[in-house]
Amino acid sequence: MALFDRNQRQRSSLCSTAAFVVFVALCLLGLWMVSSPETVPGAISLSSTEKAAAAVRASDAKEEDSSIDATNTVKQDSANVVAESTTTTIGEGGELAEDPAKPAGDAAKDGDGEKVSASSKDQTFDDENGRTEGGELVKPGSGGGDTDGGAAAQGKSAEEAAVETEQTSTDAKESVVEQTSTYTSESAAEQAAVTDGKDSGGGGMSGKKKLMFDDENGKMDGVDLAVKDDGNKTRVSEESAKVEPAKLTVNPIAKAKPAATDTDGTEHLPNAQAELLTERAAQNGSFTTQAAESTEEKKKRAASNKGNKNHGVKKKKPPAAPSTTWKLCNTSAGADYIPCLDNEAAIKKLKTDKHYEHRERHCPTSPPTCLVPSPAAYRDPIRWPHSRDRIWYHNVPHKALAEYKGHQNWVKVSGEHLTFPGGGTQFKHGALRYIDLIQEAAAPPELVDWGRRSRVVLDVGCGVASFGGYLFDRDVLTMSLAPKDEHEAQVQFALERGIPAISAVMGTQRLPFPGGVFDVVHCARCRVPWHIDGGMLLLELNRLLRPGGVFVWSATPVYQKLPEDVEIWDEMTKLTKAMCWEMVARTQHTIDDQVGVAIFRKPVNNNGCYDKRPQKEPPLCEPSDDPNAAWNIKLRACMHRVPEDRAVRGSRWPEQWPERLGKAPYWLDGGQTGVYGKPAPEDFAADLEHWRKVVRSSYLAGMGIDWKTIRNVMDMRAVYGGLAAALREMKVWVMNVVTIDSPDTLPVIYERGLFGIYHDWCESFSTYPRSYDLLHADHLFSKLKPRCKVLPVVVEVDRILRPNGKFIVRDDKETVDEIQSIVRSLQWEVRMTVSKNKEAMLCARKTTWRPTEVESR
Repeated sequence: MALFDRNQRQRSSLCSTAAFVVFVALCLLGLWMVSSPETVPGAISLSSTEKAAAAVRASDAKEEDSSIDATNTVKQDSANVVAESTTTTIGEGGELAEDPAKPAGDAAKDGDGEKVSASSKDQTFDDENGRTEGGELVKPGSGGGDTDGGAAAQGKSAEEAAVETEQTSTDAKESVVEQTSTYTSESAAEQAAVTDGKDSGGGGMSGKKKLMFDDENGKMDGVDLAVKDDGNKTRVSEESAKVEPAKLTVNPIAKAKPAATDTDGTEHLPNAQAELLTERAAQNGSFTTQAAESTEEKKKRAASNKGNKNHGVKKKKPPAAPSTTWKLCNTSAGADYIPCLDNEAAIKKLKTDKHYEHRERHCPTSPPTCLVPSPAAYRDPIRWPHSRDRIWYHNVPHKALAEYKGHQNWVKVSGEHLTFPGGGTQFKHGALRYIDLIQEAAAPPELVDWGRRSRVVLDVGCGVASFGGYLFDRDVLTMSLAPKDEHEAQVQFALERGIPAISAVMGTQRLPFPGGVFDVVHCARCRVPWHIDGGMLLLELNRLLRPGGVFVWSATPVYQKLPEDVEIWDEMTKLTKAMCWEMVARTQHTIDDQVGVAIFRKPVNNNGCYDKRPQKEPPLCEPSDDPNAAWNIKLRACMHRVPEDRAVRGSRWPEQWPERLGKAPYWLDGGQTGVYGKPAPEDFAADLEHWRKVVRSSYLAGMGIDWKTIRNVMDMRAVYGGLAAALREMKVWVMNVVTIDSPDTLPVIYERGLFGIYHDWCESFSTYPRSYDLLHADHLFSKLKPRCKVLPVVVEVDRILRPNGKFIVRDDKETVDEIQSIVRSLQWEVRMTVSKNKEAMLCARKTTWRPTEVESR
C-alpha cells in the first residue's frame, strides 16, 4: 500500500509537471500570436484578393476626405532630427546593402557639429520652433544587418531580436502578397526581385522611427526615413518595410557626384497607401493674368498712338541646348552678375540714360547657361537676427560704400565683418527711434499704427535697408528697392543681412507691382526730382499706394537747405496738393533727432477733391487705363480714380494685422471662381489649410532642413501666398512671385499682409547672386515649357540660391526627372524624390562646387 501510494504520488507529480509545461507552452504560443498579428494560420488569414479590396476601400475613404489636392508631406512621430546612418545601396535581389567604405560605428553629429552618442535613445532637441523631447536617435546598422547589435541598441535580448527578425521577414513577404492585385506601377521582374529579397537588417529595423507621407488624400506609411541637416552635410537613414506603388527615392548622401557617375546611389522605396503629388487642377477662374493685363494695356495705348508697334509680351524662342560642360560666366560684373541688369551690349545701344534707362531691365536674347562664380573665401551667412548688425566681408567684398558713406555711419569695415550701426545722419538715435517718430508725428497716430493698420511698406531708395530691417521689430514687412550700383552693392548688403530688397529703379516703366497695394510708401533723404516730366515718378507712387495710405518723406537739415533740395521740396508739395494728397503731419528737425518728417495721405474717394480741382493737372487717367498692368508698361503722368464701389478692391482698408492674414479679402465673393475651381473664398481657405498641413507635416519635420539656417525664402510660383502664410511663425520672410502667365493673384497676397512681385521666369530675376536660402517651385517648370527651356531656369535658380541653400520642386515626373538630372550635373546633393501617378517632388541642396573653366566671350 505504501509502495502504491508512493508510485501514485510520483505519477501525480509527473502529471502536474507535464500539465504545467503544456500550460506554459500554450501561454507562450498565445502571447506570440497576440504580439505577432501578421503571423496567423493560413486557414483564418485573408486572401490576397480580400486584402487588396480592403486596401482599395480604405484608400477611397481617405480620398473622400480630401478638400484640396496636396503635395507630398512628411511626418515623423516625435523628433524631427535623427541620427546619422551608414550609406546604403540596392543589393542583388532588391536587398539594402550598406556601403562598406563607411565605418559602421561613426557617431552621429548634431546641427552644430557636436558628436552624439550612437547609443543614445531619448534626447531633447531645441530649435526656433520649440522643444522636442523623447525623440529616439536612429542607430546605424552594422554592415549587413547585425541582429544582435540591433537588439542591444534597444535594450533587448537576443531571443527578442530573433523573434523580431523572423516577424520582419514574415511582414515583408506578406506585404508583397497583399499587393498582387493592386501593385501595377512596378514591373513583374521588379516585384519578383523585391519578393526574393531578404531583410538582413531586422534587428536594426526595430529601433527606427516610422515615417508617414501624408496629404489630404491619404497617408503612405511603412517607410522609415531619417534625414538630418548637419551644417553643410545631410545624414539620411532609410529602410523599406513594405513594397507599394508610390516611389520614394532617398539619396544616401555621399559626396556629391555628377549625374553620369551617380546613377545607382539611391534607394527606391515604393508605397501604395496614398494618392500623392497629384497636381491641383489649376485654372484662371475669375482671375486674369498679368501678361493679359499688360498686353491689353499696350494694345489700348497702341490704338491711341498708331506709331507704337509694341504688342505686349512676346513669346520667347527657346534657346539652343548648351554644351554639357559647365563653365563660369565671363562678365565684368564677376560674382555680382545679374543678366538683365548687366547686359552691357544692350546698355551701350541706349540713346540716353536721362531717366535711368541704363538701370532698367535689358535681358539677353537667350538666357545665359553659364554659372556665376562665388567670391573667394565665401562662407555661410551669419544667422538672423545677428546678421542685421554684421555680415561677413568676404561674402560681399565691397568697401566703396563704407568709405563713401563712412561719415554717415551706414556701413563700416570691422576686421572680417561689415557692420551696420543702424544710426547715421538719418537715424541718429537708431532706426527704431526714427520709426516711432513717424508714428508719433502722424495725426492721429493710428493713421500709421505700425504692425496693425500699416503692415506692408515700400521703401524707395532704401540704402542698406536698415529702415526695413528694424521694421521687423514692429511686425511690418518692407519691400526695399534701389538701383544696382547707384551706391555700390547696397541691395546686396540688405539681402546678405536678411532684409527683403530688390534691384529696381523708378525710371521710364512701372514698377512690377499691382496698383493700390502698399499701406505706406517711405523715402528718406529723398533727392528724387518728383516734379519732372509732369510728376510721373510721384504719380507712380500714387498708383502703388492704397487709398487712405500715407507717403512718408523725411530729410536731415542739410537736405532742407541746399537750393536744389529746397526746389524739389517746393515743387513736390505743389504736386501733392494737385494730386489731392493731404499733408497730415510736418515736423521740423529738433536738436535731438535732427530729422524733419512730412506725411501725406492719399484720398479715399473722388468727390472730395478730384472733381473739384481748379486745374486738371495732373490729369485723371482714362477709364480704360488698368492700374494693375505693370509688366513692361511705360509710365504715364496721370492719376487713377479711387474705387468707390464697396465690393471693389481699394474701396475699404484691409482687416487689421494679423487678422487679415487668414481671412479672404472682402472683394473675393462666392460668385467668383478661384484658381482651383471652388468659389473664391473657399478656394482661398482650402489653399491656406493645404499649405499649413504641408509645412507642418513635411517641410518643417521631414526634409531634414535646419530652419535656423533659413532666412530669405522665395516662392517662385505663389498663388494666394499660402506657403508664406504657413511659415508666418518662422523667422523667415517670403518673396511671393506671381508669374505673368498665371492668374493675377498678387493683389490677394498684398491684401492679406504679405508681399511679392510679378516676374517672367524666362528671364533673369532682378536680384544679386546668392540672395536666397530656400527656393520653392510648385508646378512652375512644366508651365514654362511652352515658352522657354527648363535648363536656363535651373541655372537662374543656381545663381540666386546661396551655397548650401535648399531647392524644393513639385511638378510632373518628367519635369522633375529633368531637373534632377541638371542639378546632379551641377553636383548638387539630391536629398529626396517622391513620385506617384506621374507627379513628383524633389528636395536638393546646392553645394559649393564651381567649374574651373571660364566661357569665352
